[in-house]
Amino acid sequence: MRKSMKSALAFMTAVGVAGAMAGCTSGGGGSDGGNGNGGGGGGEALTIWTLEGEPNRMAIANEFGEQFTEETGIEVEFVATDENQLPTLMTSAAAAGELPDVVAAAGLSPIRILSANGLVNTDAHAQVVENLGEDTFAPAALELTQEDGEQVAVPIDAFPILVFYRTDLFEAAGLEPPTTYEAVLAAAEALHSDDVAGIITADGPIYQTMQNFELVALANGCEMVDDAGEIVIDSPQCVEAFDFYGTLVRDYSVPGAHDSTTTREIYSAGDAAMTFWASYYLDELAGLIADLPTTCDECQENPAYLAENSGVLTSFQGPSASEPTSVGEVTSFVITSDADVEASTQFVEYFMSDAYVNGWLAQAPEGKFPARPGNQEDPEQYLNEWRELETGVDTRAPLSDFYEVDVIDGLLEAADGFERWGFKQGQGPLLGGAVAELPIANAIASMKNGELTAEEAAQQAAEELRAIQGTLQ
Repeated sequence: MRKSMKSALAFMTAVGVAGAMAGCTSGGGGSDGGNGNGGGGGGEALTIWTLEGEPNRMAIANEFGEQFTEETGIEVEFVATDENQLPTLMTSAAAAGELPDVVAAAGLSPIRILSANGLVNTDAHAQVVENLGEDTFAPAALELTQEDGEQVAVPIDAFPILVFYRTDLFEAAGLEPPTTYEAVLAAAEALHSDDVAGIITADGPIYQTMQNFELVALANGCEMVDDAGEIVIDSPQCVEAFDFYGTLVRDYSVPGAHDSTTTREIYSAGDAAMTFWASYYLDELAGLIADLPTTCDECQENPAYLAENSGVLTSFQGPSASEPTSVGEVTSFVITSDADVEASTQFVEYFMSDAYVNGWLAQAPEGKFPARPGNQEDPEQYLNEWRELETGVDTRAPLSDFYEVDVIDGLLEAADGFERWGFKQGQGPLLGGAVAELPIANAIASMKNGELTAEEAAQQAAEELRAIQGTLQ
């Protein structure tokens, strides 16, 4: 059941999501809003806010948007939008009666905030899923985009958080792959030196720190909240996870606070033996993006050296867990509460079928693994077509040119088995608050600086999460 608008708006104020975007005011304003399934938009263009705002991705989206217009007569306008500002932008647009018709590539956390505000059309989403065939979607993706029996979004793609490690360094030192806490610590200790850090991973008060820690935590059976809705980030399993992560960033990393830019640069320079990173790093590591080059000594002659000498793990396990865990993000189409429902439904179905591979997944194959593996005629059509897609920006090539078949297969399989904090316990909005306030990342940053022990970090994070949870009551 959705929370009241008053409660949801109080939550957004509490988490401090702020900002506005000029030029995002041409909402669809269809005549059949709410949860109806009718159509009719008075001939106005569909407005699509897309969180894939990079120029090359926008170009592909616009190309296939034009094809959609040619086939249906429905005009489409894509507007690049900042995901960090999405909840506030949507609330402002709703107050002005100027919501977009569709939001494209929305992550799980902001979707729950939009749903709590009553800004999504769950009936339209359910209709799309039914029209395309529920059994054509990855079950895990559907589960993560449902709440209280309602379809709060239409899952379109997914990307995993991965463990990258230098196979050449591991083999030379006789080390096992870093599949467990124990193996990671052993490798970090053995390989850490003045020239190469044992590991580089985000450790500042930023979202990437929380994202990477979620992998480490869930790998050890550490949940943020239990089935009763109680905060349990201070459980023994979580303290163990904080201790593990704190040891890595304090003893075997590089001095200073690190974010997505510095972690990438350090591993791409060959200056770290391991890193945690999203799959979006795969093309950069292969030397396919001139603005984000690999700079290791060997990379001067072979820009793909690090890709060819890096292992890629899609799952990970801590000592308190019974099996390995995969963590990642599912992104979705959201049809809004004021959308031109009939036209918006046609648009989403088009980009989930005719334009799915070349118009959507092709924008960034390394970070867009199909949440819909196939269709009713061929259950694996889109998976097989994805394998042939080229990735990169300045140089284009399929991932299979650089990574082994078992790595590619593992990436595809991981996208259908993600674990995430809060969602299976019905606490998705809480994760949204945690992303905005970053209590976990703040605690980790304090651990690295020596200000908190693992127990204190877990307790501090728990107290702040309980305060956030209080705003949702």
